[in-house]
Amino acid sequence: MADNQAPRTLQDLRTLTSGEAVPPTASNTPDAKKAIDAKGRTYATGKRKDAVARVWVKRGTGKVTINGRDIQTYFARSVLRMMLNQPFQVANRSGQYDVEATVSGGGLSGQAGAVRHGISKALTYQEPELRGVLKSGGFLTRDSRVVERKKYGKAKARRSFQFSKR
Repeated sequence: MADNQAPRTLQDLRTLTSGEAVPPTASNTPDAKKAIDAKGRTYATGKRKDAVARVWVKRGTGKVTINGRDIQTYFARSVLRMMLNQPFQVANRSGQYDVEATVSGGGLSGQAGAVRHGISKALTYQEPELRGVLKSGGFLTRDSRVVERKKYGKAKARRSFQFSKR
């Protein structure tokens, strides 16, 4: 077994424990695949409720495009736009990255949450040192809360029909 290869067989592992071979270290292992493509973008998928967002982040001037439209027209409510900017504000990267996203499913609130989740994940691929800050802010965790289904014999998921003794 060559010194710079990882053990592939049981015999290779035996030679490692006997001290004959050098275990792979960070200096002699191949680099991890870069998450940045040829255009300088990183890609991530964000999810919230029934919404799924495909997000591309690259260095730029802070322009955000969602489904081919500007953020001001797509998310007219300021609360939703604020949600999208939270990862950048926590990481002190406001106005440094351009975002292009395609989002489908769910309503506007779920879509904004999905895009925020995707932006956070893509930022960690762009700058891995931001992972701790974004994780402590709760931006990398997918919010798993979804609407509870309606049950038979009930008016809604849990609401019963009004009871009358008559």
